[in-house]
Amino acid sequence: DKPGRVWSREQLLDRVWGRDIYVETRTVDVHVGRLRKALCKHGGTNPVRTVRSAGYALG
Repeated sequence: DKPGRVWSREQLLDRVWGRDIYVETRTVDVHVGRLRKALCKHGGTNPVRTVRSAGYALG
């Protein structure tokens, strides 16, 4: 997709876990935090940007 596109938590839940399973929206926040930590662990950059009241964007 386009760099900088904002994905809502609900959109990410649907894409990652699908619609047939119930997962709390805060689960996305936890996984994004883990992703950021892993990417930055060895000096990498954090491409994930939080967009307040909207979701997350890459790039």
